[in-house]
Amino acid sequence: MTARSVFFGLLLALGIGAGLYWVFRPKPILIELALVTEGPFRASVEEDGKTRVRDRYTVSAPMLGRLLRVAVKAGDEIKDGDVVAWIVPAQPGVLDPRSRREAEEKVGTAEASVQEATARLERTRAELDQARIDAQRARRLERKGSGTVQRREQEELNLQRSDRELKAAELRKHAAEHELEAARAILRRYDEKAPAERWKVTAPVGGSVLRVMQESETVVAAGAPLIEIGDPSQLEVVVDLLTSDAVNVKPGADAELEGWGGAKPLRGRVRRVEPGGFTKVSALGVDEQRVNVIIDIASPREEWLTLGDGFRVDVRIETQTLAQATILPVSALFRRDDGWGAFVAENEVVHERKVEIALRSGRFAAADSGVRPGDSVVIFPPSSLRNNARVRTR
Repeated sequence: MTARSVFFGLLLALGIGAGLYWVFRPKPILIELALVTEGPFRASVEEDGKTRVRDRYTVSAPMLGRLLRVAVKAGDEIKDGDVVAWIVPAQPGVLDPRSRREAEEKVGTAEASVQEATARLERTRAELDQARIDAQRARRLERKGSGTVQRREQEELNLQRSDRELKAAELRKHAAEHELEAARAILRRYDEKAPAERWKVTAPVGGSVLRVMQESETVVAAGAPLIEIGDPSQLEVVVDLLTSDAVNVKPGADAELEGWGGAKPLRGRVRRVEPGGFTKVSALGVDEQRVNVIIDIASPREEWLTLGDGFRVDVRIETQTLAQATILPVSALFRRDDGWGAFVAENEVVHERKVEIALRSGRFAAADSGVRPGDSVVIFPPSSLRNNARVRTR
């Protein structure tokens, strides 16, 4: 074998080896990078909330009956005592002849009682007049010396007794008249020709009509809600947080309200963290323990004039603040053993680092160690990424 053939054989082997290496060499993994920054860090919790009128009043039907069509509409301004609805009391069933006869007889009995009470009243009034005359006569005879003190005292006692009997007779007549009117009212309710009574439903306070539950004419039960009244200028925001997040929220904490449709976010302040939690099923079907947090809107009313009751808002509540911190995206972190890790890219090679987190808030976290300001960290690292792997920026 000549030296020339050996040279060309080696050259061919190197070419084949280079080709195989080019084909089977590890390809760089496509990644996305984010820059680690430094600055003040505010830890917060974010959740969807909704507005509600602070003091709302529900006007309910006072009785069973037929509700006439409600004249007020949502958004109408009303005053305290304004009539908002009319209700016709439910009519009883038709009386059978025997029951109607009994009701008529009760009316007759009540009329007789009134007549009897009137007669007794007239008799008692006459007895009182006579007792008054007898008492005056006894006083004159006593002054002339023809009568005794005992006689005068007896006549004055009779006068007092007659006066009390007159008052009792007047009360008996008054009661008899009421019984007669009650008996007539019962009979009148079963009279189909009698005009139906209407009862008015009035507003307990002034304000705006927030919602009308029953607009059309219908039969309602006693206590059925008819309309809601409130003052739209007195709004608050209620947001339900996970109890693990709510323990870090304190009354007086600053809040920011976004996504409500306005040009700029609104300022808010936490007024109350309710002491009782409740269970809520998440979109994934997981039972979560949550608690309501009430927020007052601190921005001027002119900035949120169009905001109404039941509007959706995005709420961010500040919990803790660091004056200076190393900040990186939460999307760059992944669990490693009992802590956190992140990939830092240098010269198209990534190096895994253990990161200690001081605070975490929404999309960003503050790190105590592991990364430095200016580092490029991999966000959303793929599962195939390993330490010292070659990468290429997407």
